Amino acid sequence: MAKICLCLTEKTLSQDMVVLEKYRKYVDLVELRVDCLEADERLLIRRFPEMVDLPVILTIRRERDGGRFTAGEGSRISLLSKALAFANADRRHNFAYVDMEDYLNVPSLEEVARTFGTRIIRSYHNIQGVEDNLVARMRGLQQVGDELVKVAVMPHSLEEVVRVVKAARETKDMDKILLCMGHFGTPTRILAEQLGSQISYTTGKGACVAAPGQLDPQELAELYRFRDITAKTRIFGITGFPLTITFSPTFFNTVFALEHRDAVYVPFPTDAIQSFMSLAAELGIAGASVTVPHKEGILPYLSQVSQEVQCIGACNTIVSSPQGWIGSNTDALGFSDALLGFIGKKSFKGKRITIIGAGGAARAVAAEVYRLHGKALILNRNALRARDLATPYRFAWGPLDDQGIARMDKYEDIIIQTTSAGMEGHAEADPLELYTFSGKEVVMDLIYKPERTCCLQRAEAAGCRVLNGYAMLIRQAQLQYGHFMGLEFPQHLMARMHV
Repeated sequence: MAKICLCLTEKTLSQDMVVLEKYRKYVDLVELRVDCLEADERLLIRRFPEMVDLPVILTIRRERDGGRFTAGEGSRISLLSKALAFANADRRHNFAYVDMEDYLNVPSLEEVARTFGTRIIRSYHNIQGVEDNLVARMRGLQQVGDELVKVAVMPHSLEEVVRVVKAARETKDMDKILLCMGHFGTPTRILAEQLGSQISYTTGKGACVAAPGQLDPQELAELYRFRDITAKTRIFGITGFPLTITFSPTFFNTVFALEHRDAVYVPFPTDAIQSFMSLAAELGIAGASVTVPHKEGILPYLSQVSQEVQCIGACNTIVSSPQGWIGSNTDALGFSDALLGFIGKKSFKGKRITIIGAGGAARAVAAEVYRLHGKALILNRNALRARDLATPYRFAWGPLDDQGIARMDKYEDIIIQTTSAGMEGHAEADPLELYTFSGKEVVMDLIYKPERTCCLQRAEAAGCRVLNGYAMLIRQAQLQYGHFMGLEFPQHLMARMHV
């Protein structure tokens, strides 16, 4: 079973111990990153395994491999020798592992390690990308049969992650640690067991990250229930890009835990939707939420779509079936349930509404406004996209500029902002900066982080009733659960979820 390793990257051993005690119950072993220690502290590392009472990986990583060790190779070998040579007869107080890169060949050092029960991790790091001959590279790493092979690569696209997952399948017979660093690598850290990878490396909150993309150990252990993941665990997830802000893993993994369901929900940052579909086939993904910018791009990969998807032209939920992928859209009903509940109405009859944006979310909103008898004006920076969305519903449309804003005086009962402008990371953006709120409008922004965008702050200050995207998010996720599981969402769980 794959284990959780906490990387310790503080400047002193005592500081490392403070971090360990905070996370001890979530981890199975630790990695002492000697290269992060102050010079004087490096002389004391021999005592560390006895201090922690957990298996310890000894690592001194050079700058060329993403570490901080800047002294010569002779100094590094000397430090490793001192840490291993004066080993304790009680093997529990020795380093359990020593990480030695593929180019570090010191037979005398390796002999000492094996004599005192320290297993060698033969590692290879590539921060430039994923080479084509990854399997051959992995096979060539193992110099002696008892070594644990470690390969850590930095993919620059999801397609490169697919290559790593395929390599994992082709090396099932090997004892290995296999992971992808960086943003695209998140799934490999959560699904280590699926890849046959024996260790997943983590870093505590606020600590110096040992390698880009490492998760917090508590998050990995509790939210993703890492230790419960097996080859039989059903995999669900969310695909989008850049996918830096998503509430869905918290929602679904909390539900799965409360139900004691053997399932996990994983974020899959996806720069190209075809790459995600390839990865889904490799991992046997059972279902996924689809978010920007792939709600329309996913359509060619679906063998069957719901009536909502046919009408809207966008899909946010896919489920695997023997006949292929089935696509649905829960954004539409999630939106209308949330907004109608907020204004206390059963339809939009008699309401004149402005919709900002013309992407996948705007498509769902426009379809529901039309279905529920509302009239709308669609404004978008690209006016042609606004026209294309508005035409089937005979809605008004225009550019998102002073000319378009001037038309809002006839469509200001409700204003719905559907773009990503104002999301965390771009919080200063306000797509309606040219519009002056009167205080009579109901304003909904589909963004839920931050809780109040610049647009909503201005509207609220003017006296408007405002609603963010949280209620819609919860409702559409509940509907997605129904598609994933073929069951009604158990509403009684909401009181226990604290989300």
